[in-house]
Amino acid sequence: MHSAKCVQRGADELWLWEDCFLQGGIAQAAVALAATDTLTVGLGVLPTPLRNVVSTAMEIATLATMFPGRIRVGVGHGVQSWMHQAGAAVSSPLTLLREYVSALRDLLAGRSVTVEGRYVRLDGVQLEWAPQAPVPVLIGGTGPKTLQLAGVIGDGVIVDSENTVDSARAALDHVAAGRARRDDAGSFATVQYLACAPGPDGRRLLAEEAEKRDVPEDSYGVGGTVDEIAGAVAAYLGQPEHTVVLQPVGPDVDMDAFATTVREVVAHIRATDGR
Repeated sequence: MHSAKCVQRGADELWLWEDCFLQGGIAQAAVALAATDTLTVGLGVLPTPLRNVVSTAMEIATLATMFPGRIRVGVGHGVQSWMHQAGAAVSSPLTLLREYVSALRDLLAGRSVTVEGRYVRLDGVQLEWAPQAPVPVLIGGTGPKTLQLAGVIGDGVIVDSENTVDSARAALDHVAAGRARRDDAGSFATVQYLACAPGPDGRRLLAEEAEKRDVPEDSYGVGGTVDEIAGAVAAYLGQPEHTVVLQPVGPDVDMDAFATTVREVVAHIRATDGR
């Protein structure tokens, strides 16, 4: 989606994904941030096996310094078949993610990092240009262990679009179990992707996509009219700092029309909630 049109259509945030082997997430984020003055851009999810943690920290720090307060970052395991294709797969993705997130958060905070982990090994690395403002690092994942890890060490969690209302709540229960193990009770963000297909063919398109993904057809994504989409989205909203990202379905999406629908959905929800 063109970032300037996101602002024109009243979007609060633009979230970008980095899937192999399409377009790089950091480059996309830089373009979107440079094209607007106020739009917040989320990166979800950067696959940790593909990127050295120092390189990631340098790139994110550059964006956060140039566009303070407007970048949100999510990292995850990456799709394992793609990681194997790229020659980047590791035997313990969970261990890598734990080491990676801890190092990334410390680097972005401007600390000198020395660590001798299984995968992350740094010797006195410290960014010369660390961001002045904190940069939240979110973790994207689906399995219980990854979701719990997000609660333990992440600044937030990203829940993917294949979840129904019930499975999303179950996923957040795993996150809560992880958060219960933390010493600090700081802010924690939840980002929920939702497949969205507006219009009279919406449910059919969602059913076709659900079949491809082997998920329940009757409860996958949101579609139909603005009122129907807003009502379905509201079921996912239930806690502070919860962001719902409407993700278009299919290769032939009219992004101008989709952005307009998103604006109308947001306006409908805000009017209903009295915000």
